[in-house]
Amino acid sequence: MGEESSLVVAQAVQDAPIISSYNDRIRPLLDTVDSLRHLMITREGIQLPTIVVVGDQSSGKSSVLESLAGINLPRGQGICTRVPLIMRLMHQPTPEPDLSLEFNGKVVRTDEEHVSEAINLATEEIAGFGKGISNAPLTLEVRKNGVPDLTMVDLPGITRVPVHGQPENIYDQIKDIIMEYITPEESIILNVLSATVDFTTCESIRMSQMVDKTGGRTLAVVTKSDKSPEGLLEKVTADDVNIGLGYVCVRNRIGEESYEEARVEEARLFESHPLLSKIDKSIVGIPVLAQKLVQIQAASIARNLPAIVKSINDKLNLNVAEAKRMPQKMSSLTEAMTAFMQIIGLAKESLRKILVRGEYDEYPDEQNMHCTARLVEMFNQFSDELHKHAESDPAEKFLMEEIMVLEETKGIGLPNFLPRSAFLTILQKRVKGISSIPTIFAEKVWSYVEEIVISVMMHHSEHYYQLQLSFRRAGHNLIAKMKERSINWVMEIIEMEKQTDYTCNPEYLSDWNKLMVQQDAFMTYVLTNVDWPSIIRLEGFGEIDVSHLKKYSHVLQQAFDLKMRMTAYWKIVLKRLVDCMALHLLLSIGNLVNKEFEAEIVNELMGPGGGIERMLEESPAVASKRQKINKSIQLLKKSKEVVAKIMDKIGTYND
Repeated sequence: MGEESSLVVAQAVQDAPIISSYNDRIRPLLDTVDSLRHLMITREGIQLPTIVVVGDQSSGKSSVLESLAGINLPRGQGICTRVPLIMRLMHQPTPEPDLSLEFNGKVVRTDEEHVSEAINLATEEIAGFGKGISNAPLTLEVRKNGVPDLTMVDLPGITRVPVHGQPENIYDQIKDIIMEYITPEESIILNVLSATVDFTTCESIRMSQMVDKTGGRTLAVVTKSDKSPEGLLEKVTADDVNIGLGYVCVRNRIGEESYEEARVEEARLFESHPLLSKIDKSIVGIPVLAQKLVQIQAASIARNLPAIVKSINDKLNLNVAEAKRMPQKMSSLTEAMTAFMQIIGLAKESLRKILVRGEYDEYPDEQNMHCTARLVEMFNQFSDELHKHAESDPAEKFLMEEIMVLEETKGIGLPNFLPRSAFLTILQKRVKGISSIPTIFAEKVWSYVEEIVISVMMHHSEHYYQLQLSFRRAGHNLIAKMKERSINWVMEIIEMEKQTDYTCNPEYLSDWNKLMVQQDAFMTYVLTNVDWPSIIRLEGFGEIDVSHLKKYSHVLQQAFDLKMRMTAYWKIVLKRLVDCMALHLLLSIGNLVNKEFEAEIVNELMGPGGGIERMLEESPAVASKRQKINKSIQLLKKSKEVVAKIMDKIGTYND
């Protein structure tokens, strides 16, 4: 190219704005996203399309951003960017630039001459003095003629080795910030690479590949092209690091060059350099980078905006629904009393369902709350324990207990009469042997019921922490009374069984007669056989060792009769204990739910120190939750308004 042609190109580059053509619809879209970012919509879990600038320390990241914005950014040794710097570049027709910084809830105006110093001062206020970093963002707004309409987030440069004044875990801190910004699928990663290094060794490449394996949302800008032109063409065409959005090679501004002069030199470099001129013109120069970023950003916003609108609407609806479920804030005792009675009513109905009717639709996945099923299991275990108890084993030391008792209760009188005192002696001993089992069972059932009652009350009063202590105390008192009644009743039943022998159940005589049919054969076998085995099988007892019985022939017939009577009657006693216990506890649980529960709770809350008026005090947890929900609703409503305006403007918004 001749000297005259080069001068023409240089003049054209110097006079042209950095973006020569611009779609008027892009700026409103970008303003919308910026407004949403300013509202901090991301705190609601809604991600925004964002160009995130990452790069290893000294990769030339600041130079690229300076060239795009046409302003000077902080320079120096070590990390220059210590906080996320949100750069909003806005083209404006007026020649006078307008610059401002926003951080910590305030706006500080500045100008091109002092912007670098202002950024340093703001950074120190955010991240402190020294070389530490912070995740709190700093927003720089640049309104200037000729700049591309872009919003980018510049993150601290990656360094592995902390220098003096930096924390030992500086790498981990920087990595955490970078990963937070580049992980969302909506983020576009602008990876700044120095031409002087092997791209495959760059830490920024490694991080971006962790979240963007295909490279579909990563654009690479290669700085310092003039410093290392050898092999650069091969680097950007081979794409060993999988950059899906392509590369753009640029030249850094050198020394005191103005930005206009730097652009001229950049254009001349890629036009005339023996090696760099071979690189396709569609991937070289700051103007090309700006154009690509604008196009990528616009496409990303257009692609993600419908999903953002939907997310805002969905989250707004969820928060509104949650607000409606919150307890009403009460201002009078009448309201408090109404809410109190509503809690009792809901708790009573829940207890009826799970303790009486066996319905567990309120707790489908909590098996412990399926109360009727659990109570049946408890009763079955109670019955098994009674029957397995040693006193219930009729084959144990066969007839010896009966013989000993008969020997001790004999008196002067006709022979072969069965003393009733002998029967009562054995009965009382057996009842005493199992007497602790029903008592322990009653305590176990009421402990379970107490757990259920407290759980239900806590659930229905979860928004009234100031009453939960009273509710819990009332529940404990109520169950203690019910447990005491049951234990007293059990002890009375045990005493009744020990007091006398009685049943009108025909099974007693039926079972006794069936057992007594074996008496003659048993007596003959024990008393008359000389060479007889010591084991005999009796129906209802199994195999019995009778080797010890021959010497008690004088009382053996009475002992056998007594054994059979006790065996038949003991079955009645055990069944009676289980049945009566079940009926008593079911009646008591029904009374608890239908009668005792409400009275106990009302007495506790309405009595001295009950403090129904405390319902007027909202718990810190509920107040905090209500405040958080209302704040989210206001934020989402404002966000919806912001989006609605732009969508209406471009004719695509449908409420």
